[in-house]
Amino acid sequence: MICPRCDSSKVRVVDSREGVDGRSVRRRRECESCEFRFTTFERIEESLPMVIKKGGQRESFDRYKVLSGMKRACEKRPVSVLDLEDAIKMIETNLLESGEKEISSNSIGELVSEKLKALDQVAYVRFASVYREFSDVSEFVDTLEQLDKTDTSEKTINKAPELKLVEKL
Repeated sequence: MICPRCDSSKVRVVDSREGVDGRSVRRRRECESCEFRFTTFERIEESLPMVIKKGGQRESFDRYKVLSGMKRACEKRPVSVLDLEDAIKMIETNLLESGEKEISSNSIGELVSEKLKALDQVAYVRFASVYREFSDVSEFVDTLEQLDKTDTSEKTINKAPELKLVEKL
């Protein structure tokens, strides 16, 4: 390690702690020459799979590209950036745990769709309309109907205990 102020190689570690995310180490260092203190972070270099685009070209996974698409879908919706960051962390974790070296952009789109569906249904529909490249209105309506069926069945399951309580009273 070299001091960022005086370029001396005489640097010692003063303190080490686990990073906020639990996946890094934060080290407080001090230069023995100029006594300048600075912080460094150590993180495991994780290798996300290459993305195979629809046209066959390959590119590195870009979390900021995914975040940008999710932000556009969530514009003027009650979804926080922290929720989107958490969703992207989960997507990255899924990709890392898969062990795949390459993944199709369609698969990433499906992962993003699942996360948006859980966060906000309008954002999900917005993303799906672009991602799935709807060719006509019927495809759009089909997606809305599937979403409505899922939503209705979840409400029925979640409200069933409440109905029993009301009946007992």
